[in-house]
Amino acid sequence: MSLNSYEKTDIILGSIADGVFTIDENWRITSFNKAAEQITGILRENAVGQTCKDILRADVCETDCALRHTMTTGKPVINKPVHIVDAKGERKAITISTALLKDENGKTIGGVETFRDMTVVEELRKKVQKQYSCEDIISRNHKIQELFDILPQIAESDCSVLIEGKTGTGKELFARAIHNLSPRRKKPFIAVNCSALPDTLLESELFGYKAGAFTDAKKDKPGRFALAEGGTLFLDEIGDISSSVQVKLLRVLQEKTYEPVGAVSSLKADVRIITATNKNLAELSEQNKFRSDLYYRINVVKISLPLLNERSEDIPILIDHFINRFNKIYNKNICCLSDDAMAALLSYDFPGNIRELENILEHCFVLCNGSIIEAKYLPTSVLKASSGRSIDVGKFRTIKQMESIMIEQALRRNNGNRSMAAKELGIDKSTLFRKMKSLKINF
Repeated sequence: MSLNSYEKTDIILGSIADGVFTIDENWRITSFNKAAEQITGILRENAVGQTCKDILRADVCETDCALRHTMTTGKPVINKPVHIVDAKGERKAITISTALLKDENGKTIGGVETFRDMTVVEELRKKVQKQYSCEDIISRNHKIQELFDILPQIAESDCSVLIEGKTGTGKELFARAIHNLSPRRKKPFIAVNCSALPDTLLESELFGYKAGAFTDAKKDKPGRFALAEGGTLFLDEIGDISSSVQVKLLRVLQEKTYEPVGAVSSLKADVRIITATNKNLAELSEQNKFRSDLYYRINVVKISLPLLNERSEDIPILIDHFINRFNKIYNKNICCLSDDAMAALLSYDFPGNIRELENILEHCFVLCNGSIIEAKYLPTSVLKASSGRSIDVGKFRTIKQMESIMIEQALRRNNGNRSMAAKELGIDKSTLFRKMKSLKINF
């Protein structure tokens, strides 16, 4: 018995795992496959004849309907992330794609939408973020994971902490995490960038001043130590402060007291000090460019943060984190990066570290009008730097190829030492050997 075209279409649509429905020119549903029933919880007989917005109840139906965009412009929408409300009233994440329906003469007679249930993916993403996060810090890098393990112990104590790392590595995030995990969490966290203030101004900012201390001092002004009372004071770029401010800061650490500018008596300071620097204070101390007694006072516990190009396995999850953030800020529905764009970022050196990655993605958000960030939206400096490397960015299309980049970079950073590279990647040496063999990496 032969099947007619409608029966064949029903069989094909019924075998597809994605939800599929079609509409006519009046936005009425004309077909609704089995997967669409399962995802929405609505039976086909109850869906056919209804308007699609009454069935899907998506968050974009009234303001940014993908099918309306396609019917109006003729342009398809691919993998747009949205949320619908199913028959049980539960909010569900899906991605949708749309296209025009045309007859044999090429006349538009309606539209078709396919949608994929992303609930499992969303749950997995949340699970991964929870597994690889501590406060607002996200990482799967083994060095950062080791810091995650000891941060609660560091936070519980009241000792001084020195955070070393280049600009953009997340020093303030770690300082905030320590504060938020500490018994002082309900008190203020005050941050000061020491390099941004001239010497005389920094002293009055830190310690405050009394009325009449100088010409424009009309009334008393509390300093950052007073504002941070009972909480945490974070002094960023501590290596840039002058020797005179170093002396005054040393007194606070030793005696727990300080004097506002122009004061004749001291004030008590119940403040935890966390400092950060992008310089090597040990070397500066040996060269008498930074007081050694102050260095030892602030360096009770030292945290050293790796560069982003030393933790390239974090780039994909950081990208995902920033995409979620910028979608809310810019009211967009960008889901991901194209393979070319991801490969370009994985092979880039990031001299500006995580802050540069964040700025790059914001640059892309400003320019991108679709749901996928393509390589053409990346800053020219990134594309030039990536194309100049030995890795041909345009050839990368698979996870295996991206994995190959990460392994090669780890081997390069460790001068070919496979044991060290395996440790940095968080895998066994035997696993690294096996992956190198399967990926044909000769290093």
